[in-house]
Amino acid sequence: MPSPRPRLHVLRAFLRNEAAGGVVLIAATVLALLAANLPVTAALYDHAIHARTGPVLSPALGPMTVHLWINDAAMALFFLVVGLEIKREIVDGRLSSADRRRLPFIAAAAGMAVPALAYLAVAGDDPGLQRGWAIPAATDIAFAIGVLALLGRRVPSALKLLLATIAIVDDMGAVAIIAVAYTEAIDVAALAGAGAALVVLYVLNRRGVMALWPYLAVGAALWLLVLRSGIHATIAGVLLAALIPIRVSPAAPDDATSPLHRLEHALHPWSAFAIVPLFAFANAGVALAGVTWSVLREPLVLGVAIGLAVGKPVGIFGAIALAERLGIAARPHGVTWRQVLGLSLVAGIGFTMSLFIGGLAFPGDAPLIEQVKLGVLTGSVVSALAGVMVLLGAGRAR
Repeated sequence: MPSPRPRLHVLRAFLRNEAAGGVVLIAATVLALLAANLPVTAALYDHAIHARTGPVLSPALGPMTVHLWINDAAMALFFLVVGLEIKREIVDGRLSSADRRRLPFIAAAAGMAVPALAYLAVAGDDPGLQRGWAIPAATDIAFAIGVLALLGRRVPSALKLLLATIAIVDDMGAVAIIAVAYTEAIDVAALAGAGAALVVLYVLNRRGVMALWPYLAVGAALWLLVLRSGIHATIAGVLLAALIPIRVSPAAPDDATSPLHRLEHALHPWSAFAIVPLFAFANAGVALAGVTWSVLREPLVLGVAIGLAVGKPVGIFGAIALAERLGIAARPHGVTWRQVLGLSLVAGIGFTMSLFIGGLAFPGDAPLIEQVKLGVLTGSVVSALAGVMVLLGAGRAR
């Protein structure tokens, strides 16, 4: 019997197909904006998103709604894919050595810190808005890579890979922020149960269990316990990913027998073409009736937009320039400074993760969440347009 055909490395597949995922994401965003603003659909859209479906899985959250199922359950699968990608890259990919980790970690750290500081500089005077400091800190990997992919050969592969690795490290930081900064009341019993589920997963991993179903079964229980504990349920996806076994395949396509690779390949299309667009449709619907230019000067809107469109590129470009100047790390071979600037601007697209963190920062406060959406949309659109203009002017990749 012939050996199974090697699977294409998921990062290469991601870079090849993400333009399509980006188009679907943009389409979902446009549909959400239309649905929230057309007189015939606005009320229906709002009712459908917030419709109660039950049951009560967490006393703190009350009956489950469509919005909760999307943000707390479907997005847990998105974070599972993010966790699998992070683990694969650290164990067997571009983050597997100190030399490879240095530049993405430096750029990502500065690319999260500077936008947060920019936000606080604009909106931090209001104590009620300070909780939103992390909203502009995260890059939307789907949108950002999609923009680069749409530019085709004008963008060298090395630049796409650098943006992808920066965004992966960025996701690690976002997960830590969600776990630490946006967790308030803790249900100790549920948290202890989640700890027990993690012990079971660890034992399965250590005993060399390669079937996926035991991990997924225990992972479902872990998700429910984390949901009830008060920690955001999406963290369960990352914790589960950390304990899925991986078989390394250095300098080769992904191992078709590796549980991590199999699960990542199975979930990635669902994440890129269903979960993330569904999240965008449920969260990007901004009601624009009555919105004037003065609203864009609101501290929250302005802080988020400036954090993304200015803080992100200043942080990433400045960190890469300083790292090369000090001899700590260097740009990828053949990548010009103009292309690095274009990458830094594109990284200011914070759509999915920024909207997600905005909902955690101001739970239940509809007016503030609407302002977050406006800030995210403004900052992301400005970042995308500026990045495309810079990269178009940089000439074709050699």
